Amino acid sequence: MQQKLKTQIDYWKKSAQRDLDTAQVLFKNKRYDSCLFFCHLSLEKLLKGLVVKQTKKAVPYIHHLEKLTILAELTLTEEQIKNLRVITDFNIAGRYDKFKFAFYEKCTKEYTEKYFDITKKLFPWLEKKYQKN
Repeated sequence: MQQKLKTQIDYWKKSAQRDLDTAQVLFKNKRYDSCLFFCHLSLEKLLKGLVVKQTKKAVPYIHHLEKLTILAELTLTEEQIKNLRVITDFNIAGRYDKFKFAFYEKCTKEYTEKYFDITKKLFPWLEKKYQKN
């Protein structure tokens, strides 16, 4: 693998782990809306690294998790797809003022814990995909 591609893939993986760690801190500090935004970001970055690995090209500027799984040629269960669709919305809701207040209201401890747990299950599953040739 070209060194440039390896560098990109390593960046996405390390950055994803950092964002998952940030989500943990945010959850602990009851910043639930921000926690979910970082959950999305961590999965997005892991997927972008897998897209680079699979396509041998720079990743496109998209944030849609399901579309990234398609580009990475991953096979997912219906439940994983459903969860990724919900988590994709955390990117938009956490970023744009028009959606922020409604999203903030939705982010109870229970709701956040549910999707944080889902993220923490998807994360190692995606990490294992890096080991496959």
